[in-house]
Amino acid sequence: MLTLYGFGCVNSKVVGVTRDLRVLWTLEELGVPYRVHGVDHPAGELRSEGYRRLNPFSQVPVLEDEGFVLTESGAILLYLAEKTGRLIPADLQGRAQVTRWCFAALNSVEPPLFQILMIDLLGAADPTGAQRRPELVKYAGRVLSALEDWLGDRPYLAGEAFTVADILMVTVLREVRNAGVLDGFPQVSAYRERCEERPAWRRTLEAYEQRLGAPVGSAR
Repeated sequence: MLTLYGFGCVNSKVVGVTRDLRVLWTLEELGVPYRVHGVDHPAGELRSEGYRRLNPFSQVPVLEDEGFVLTESGAILLYLAEKTGRLIPADLQGRAQVTRWCFAALNSVEPPLFQILMIDLLGAADPTGAQRRPELVKYAGRVLSALEDWLGDRPYLAGEAFTVADILMVTVLREVRNAGVLDGFPQVSAYRERCEERPAWRRTLEAYEQRLGAPVGSAR
C-alpha cells in the first residue's frame, strides 16, 4: 500500500495550502488505496534523523511505495500518473505537455505567489514585506496574464482532459486565494473553480480537515 507522509498538525494559518494536499488530491482522483502518516511538525519530527533519511530537506510530502521512497510534490504526482496510467496521456508528446505544465506551475507561476503568501502570513514579522509585496504582485500579474491567455477556451492546461498538471497549478493558485491577486483574471479564476468542483477534491479537503482537527470549511 502507498504511504503518504503528510502533515499531522500545522499552524492554522497554512491550513489549505500545505503541499501534501497535491498528493492527497491525486490519490483521491486515482482511487488507489493509501494511508497517511501524519508528521508532527511542531514536535520536530521533520528534523529527526529517521525523517531525514526519507527526505534530506526535511520537507513534506514524501511518498513510500513498497520501499521505494520519492520526494518533491511534482515528481510524486508524475510518478503516480505514470504508475497508474491515469491523469496523463498515453502518448509521448502528450505526456511531455503535461510535464511541461507541471514545471510551469512550480517554476514560473509559484515563485511570486509563494512569496506573497509568506509576506501575508508573516505580517509585521517580515520587516521588508510591505515594501516588496507590490513588485511581487506585478510579477504575479505577468505570469497570471500569460496563464489567462493560454487557458482561453481550453478547459484544462493540456487540452480537454484533467491531468496532474492541473492539480499542481490549482494548488499553486490557491496560495493567494484570499489575497486578491487573482482578481482581474476571469479565465484563471473560472479554471480554478472548475477544478475545485471535482468530487475528489471535496473528499480530499474533508479528510484533510478531519485529520488536522481543523474547523469544517477552513481549508476551502
